[in-house]
Amino acid sequence: MITVRRSEERGHANHGWLDSYHTFSFASYYDPDNMGFRDLRVINQDRVAAGMGFPTHPHRDMEIISYVLDGALEHKDTLGTTAVIRPGEVQRMTAGTGIAHSEYNHSKSDPVHLMQIWILPEKKGLQPGYEQKMYTDEEKRGNLRLVASRDGRDGSVTIHQDVDLYATLLEPGEKVVHPIKNGRNVWVQVARGQIKLNDLPLKAGDGAALGDENIVTLEGTKAAEVLLFDLA
Repeated sequence: MITVRRSEERGHANHGWLDSYHTFSFASYYDPDNMGFRDLRVINQDRVAAGMGFPTHPHRDMEIISYVLDGALEHKDTLGTTAVIRPGEVQRMTAGTGIAHSEYNHSKSDPVHLMQIWILPEKKGLQPGYEQKMYTDEEKRGNLRLVASRDGRDGSVTIHQDVDLYATLLEPGEKVVHPIKNGRNVWVQVARGQIKLNDLPLKAGDGAALGDENIVTLEGTKAAEVLLFDLA
């Protein structure tokens, strides 16, 4: 069974400096039918104006992944971490017992476009932590590149939940296949471009939940960047 969440059905908030789309309920956007999928709680697509951003604010008991599509995002937190996240880099922050951070557009002239993802941790009260790694376009081109996992295998960042996150870049006609193990579920999120998911057309901003399926086939129909979540 495949359930599609169309881009235009998402929640939307435009604050001038921040233009944000919410796949699931978030902040003032509440949709009881879209509170998340399995342990996946938030997928926000954010565009932040030049020089603007989120001042220091707290989080706890959440695994937070930032995936930059265009531009650069500057991060500072109470662990003493200062970093800039650029396209191809994946940042994982474990909020655990409590952490505060700020996120700003690193550029004074260009916007930053990113996906922010929240995953419920396997338990509360974890030690706060931070990790950031680069994955080149070559690794993702026509290939499902594992970028986050519970065990950190294949050079992925480590998240404290039984979730595998893959990223792929697909040109028209390029195809990747992901088998779904018994008892697992998959969420596919199109970050940009257009694809066919098991022959079902999806465009930028669309997402889809797959349950009771054996396989996922993604085929590019317009140059695309796609995230695939394999969840318990």
